[in-house]
Amino acid sequence: MGIVGKSRLSHYKQDRLIEHFVSGSTSLTAARLCGVNRKTSGSFFLRLREIIALELEVESEAMFGGEIEVDESYFGGRRKGRRGRGAGGKIPVFGLLKRGGKVYTKIIPNASSATLMPIIERKVVPDSIVYSDSWTGYNVLDVSAFKHFRINHWEIFADKQNHIDGIESFWNQAKRHMRKFNGFPKAQFGLYLKECEWRFNNSDPLDQLSQIKQWVNHYLR
Repeated sequence: MGIVGKSRLSHYKQDRLIEHFVSGSTSLTAARLCGVNRKTSGSFFLRLREIIALELEVESEAMFGGEIEVDESYFGGRRKGRRGRGAGGKIPVFGLLKRGGKVYTKIIPNASSATLMPIIERKVVPDSIVYSDSWTGYNVLDVSAFKHFRINHWEIFADKQNHIDGIESFWNQAKRHMRKFNGFPKAQFGLYLKECEWRFNNSDPLDQLSQIKQWVNHYLR
């Protein structure tokens, strides 16, 4: 994580850029509106994403309990691939969402049970209720310390609790946010992912603004 030294930008310029970052502006738009060059705004936005990722790493030790939705999704790439087998150059990501709470994401090499189960065991309190779809990577949950309910998207359930709408909503929001940047270095994907996680977990823009200003005061000033 490359958060080194204080920012040379004035506090006024930093605050303006932070406001545009929170609003979801691209670095190009922010540069034009704040009177800085594109490289400056891009570098500052990168540092903000690094700070977010660092802070979320600290929070990641907390476990989820209660009702948990799990799912994987695939980002980037130009073609649709096979699930759990690289997905045509796409990046596989695993997500857990506590209903009424937060989401947690992790980039994964594949969607096999050998990959997914250790993450679930580390993040989810035993005896919690875990909802998943019918992917075979979740079969091991049937004989685990969790209560497992499987969703079949091709069927209509009378039980309104039996769904994974929450985590699917997060995937849609994250992909919609990333699309506006019209591409970014693959090496930075993890930072953009954690930014989306942070935005989802702190949906009030005023709370986002307050929190990120506190972090900037700590790291960059």
